Amino acid sequence: MDLTKESCRTFTEILASPAPAPGGGGAAALVGALGVALGHMAANLTLGKKKYAHVQQRMEEIHAACTRLENTLLDQVEADELGFLPLAAIYRLPKDAPDRDRLMDEASLAACQTPLRVMELCAQALECIALVAEHGSRLAVSDTGAGAVCCKAAMQSAALAIFCNTKTLHDRAAAEAVDQKVNTILVQSGAVADGIFRSVCAQLGQEDGHAVIG
Repeated sequence: MDLTKESCRTFTEILASPAPAPGGGGAAALVGALGVALGHMAANLTLGKKKYAHVQQRMEEIHAACTRLENTLLDQVEADELGFLPLAAIYRLPKDAPDRDRLMDEASLAACQTPLRVMELCAQALECIALVAEHGSRLAVSDTGAGAVCCKAAMQSAALAIFCNTKTLHDRAAAEAVDQKVNTILVQSGAVADGIFRSVCAQLGQEDGHAVIG
């Protein structure tokens, strides 16, 4: 089932059900897409305005990038579900089943790929949102901040989905390699998101906005 074709209400009901998927990874992809869309809206509100003619080309580039990022993130909602189902099937195998540990490691690593992709896409999105927050229409500056917050939340949610899988890997070298990638994105792109949030708070007269995010 392509959950992105369902209503918001139906998607939420399915997410709340006892079904093993969708879960945190799929939800992260959707939240990330919403974050991109908020930044995209601000870019679109900037396009064609005389006041922002000097950034028209840059906003056109951001418009194209956001369109791609939104669509790709939405594709990850279903991809995450499909990536988790083989792992769920292996969990049901008897613990003494031949090659269970190897199969578990392979499926766990495979299940990490979509949430890792979500993190990478959100990191790219934050670079676009940062530019819109700095150079785009002031009418939508709060939306760029909200978009950054959504993208950071999506990255953190996706990271938790990954850590849940790497924790159980028997191949600890592989686990540590994935964890390092994840933590690098969390630190670097998380800082970008926090910077956008602080900047937007300042533009909205809330100089103490940094206190909210620590």
